Amino acid sequence: MTPVELSRTVLHAVRCAVDDGELRVAVPERVVVAPPGPGGCGEYATNVALQLARPAGRTSQHVAEVLRARLLRADGIGDVVITGPGFINISLRGSAVPPALVEEILSAGDTPYGHLPEGSGERLLLQGAAEVRAFVQMDVLARILRSQGHLVRAGCDVPPEPEWIAVLGGGIDHQPARAPDTTRIDVRPVPAPADPLPLGRDAARWALLRPAAHDRPRIGAEHLAQRESNPLFRVRYAHARTRALLRNAAGLGFRPEPGPVGVSGTRPLLAALADHPRVLAAAARHRAPDRLARHLVTVADATQPLLPAVLPFGAEKPSAVHRARLALAEAAGTVLADGLSLLGIDAPHHL
Repeated sequence: MTPVELSRTVLHAVRCAVDDGELRVAVPERVVVAPPGPGGCGEYATNVALQLARPAGRTSQHVAEVLRARLLRADGIGDVVITGPGFINISLRGSAVPPALVEEILSAGDTPYGHLPEGSGERLLLQGAAEVRAFVQMDVLARILRSQGHLVRAGCDVPPEPEWIAVLGGGIDHQPARAPDTTRIDVRPVPAPADPLPLGRDAARWALLRPAAHDRPRIGAEHLAQRESNPLFRVRYAHARTRALLRNAAGLGFRPEPGPVGVSGTRPLLAALADHPRVLAAAARHRAPDRLARHLVTVADATQPLLPAVLPFGAEKPSAVHRARLALAEAAGTVLADGLSLLGIDAPHHL
């Protein structure tokens, strides 16, 4: 539905309310709809109820409620929320956040969202070259495969270098015994062209993991840059922002509660969150941790437009809409934290 079509829909609701005697007022020639201002929600908002209240001899809240009931029955409109003194905020059909998705993410408990119960998959043995990129790939593949229920052991052809373990972490054995009914998987990515250890654990892991295994990784200071051009920074920053919002909301006295968020532009985020289980399954099936790394960038970039609208503005009181937005932000942060954890990368609460 375009803004012009929505304007006509609102005007039709006014005309029908007048024809049915619910409102006694002259029908305006047109109704203006525009993106909601601070404290508003949905894709569009209109102040038509405030304009009609005095000539109708009614409060703007009463006029808004009359029009809301009619708009909810109109094709293409998903939700209508009244805010402030009588602003009508309209969400188009298909734009509302499914509370069930957010609830599923936040209530996952001991088995995180997208993970499968331990032992529900195969017995696998990862075996790779004694090379730093293979070492990191095996460690992360083991984590991802375990998240999908597989029983996994991993080992290098020769003992890994002590510095790899000291800097990069990970628990890789040297030629672990192959148990019966175990499928062996060789992990031999294109080797790193330079020593990644000077980058430190998080940046080094990201540099080795984000490219596909058949691509040559880039080992450089760009992975340490604290700016938007660095995908790792965007992922970790988005996670830190969601956690900061939770702290700030607690200070204002409200908590997350799944529900309609009334913010335009959330569809990419919803799609990315809903896609998380599929990405984990595909990363495990194709032995491709790069799929998870790229997915986290997608989630982080889709989260950013939501964040400025989570907290109330000025003296505005926290409402159900703010609690729902906070819940969606927390869900995004939860998915980002889980993905970073599977990659063996820290998910900071402050950045």
